[in-house]
Amino acid sequence: MWKGRFQVETSNLVQIYGESISFDWRLYPYDVEGSIAHAAVLQDAGILTKTEEKEIAKGLREIKKEIDAGNFEFKTSLEDIHMNIESALTEKIGDVGAKLHTARSRNDQVALDVRLYCRDECNRIFQLLTGMQESLLKLAGNHPEAVVPGYTHLQRGQPVLFGHHLLAYIEMFERDKGRIADCFKRINVMPLGSGALAGSTIPLNRKVAAEKLDFPALTQNSMDAVSDRDFVAELIFVCSLIGTHLSRISEDVILWASAEFGFIELSDAHTTGSSLMPQKKNPDVAELTRGKTGRLTGNLVSILTTLKGLPMTYNRDLQEDKEPLFDSIDTVKIALEVFAEMMSEAKIREEVTAAATSDPFLLATDIADYLVLKQIPFRHAHEIVGKLTAYSLSEKQSFQDIPLEQYQKFSEVFDTDVYDILKVETALKARKAIGAPSPANVKRQIGKWQKKLEKNFAL
Repeated sequence: MWKGRFQVETSNLVQIYGESISFDWRLYPYDVEGSIAHAAVLQDAGILTKTEEKEIAKGLREIKKEIDAGNFEFKTSLEDIHMNIESALTEKIGDVGAKLHTARSRNDQVALDVRLYCRDECNRIFQLLTGMQESLLKLAGNHPEAVVPGYTHLQRGQPVLFGHHLLAYIEMFERDKGRIADCFKRINVMPLGSGALAGSTIPLNRKVAAEKLDFPALTQNSMDAVSDRDFVAELIFVCSLIGTHLSRISEDVILWASAEFGFIELSDAHTTGSSLMPQKKNPDVAELTRGKTGRLTGNLVSILTTLKGLPMTYNRDLQEDKEPLFDSIDTVKIALEVFAEMMSEAKIREEVTAAATSDPFLLATDIADYLVLKQIPFRHAHEIVGKLTAYSLSEKQSFQDIPLEQYQKFSEVFDTDVYDILKVETALKARKAIGAPSPANVKRQIGKWQKKLEKNFAL
């Protein structure tokens, strides 16, 4: 492609070092789509006849079919997907194919291809996030009365409905969907027509390509258009944060599935055994997901490091954007898909969670609230219940078993009604503020999410 300027063939080592076809081949449908749109722009500008435009479009579609069928030979010597397709087109239709690259650079071509690819993948990730939410909603709906200790510092804190815990992750994934939708807006801008860095002296109507490719907006600065990879970094960030959320729920699942907790039972189809210990049932999906989050974070660091030192405009360093992008998208998609499948088939062991929630100390805060409602300042109430807890431990008596006269030694405002609050059911029903885990609230939230997810499946 640059043989006019050079007298010596490119070194084999340089070809191997500089090729990207081994990974950017996956952009082929977008390269074809973008090239067909560019041909329409050239026809509009009078560079191509209508017949030539149709011939180019027909040839490109045939090449796409060959690649789809696995019958296309990618050549490392042609470096990338763009030159592989252009070379095949010229070979197929002759000199007409050689006209296609008029007023176009690989700089704006690859910027377009990657945006088209990211746009499609945003939609797929959005759908998979919805599927993940639906799987958690299904598990919550299957066990509407299951209670579980809520934890801080991995220490039992207060009782909650298991559904409330699962709904917390649904909220997280909804924020991820919001980030994907927001990222999509900045991806959905067309750079084609920016040339290598300064557009072209050939008058191009860029709106023709934008309309054919369904872009609502055009880039406004040719230098920025060919060197901008903010949208790549942003999408990789969104993937890394999705991975972080998946890692958090993975940690919960790993704990819940252990013999020490025993809160959840995963299906045989989503666990593995041990090559040595026949009794084992390992939560490998959750462990792998937790581990893969490190890769997602690493990809984010990689792209930010690549971008941080680049002058205007295009630099070959930008070829390094694709592998972390492809890897992050692939990793997030399979993680969401397999995790959703696993959670939709999981079962909560309600008898075990109920036993864990019977821990009387989970209601210590409720006793403090009881005192506050009797006009005791909260800090004083906190101290009283702290002393009451120490007494309970030293005497090996649960709160429910401590006699009233003993309660009144800690505060004279204690009365027989203190025993009414020492029930998990009472404690849950009392937590009825917006966002709190009362059964009525959780039921309402589950209903709300069911309706919302039915309408909110795609961008």
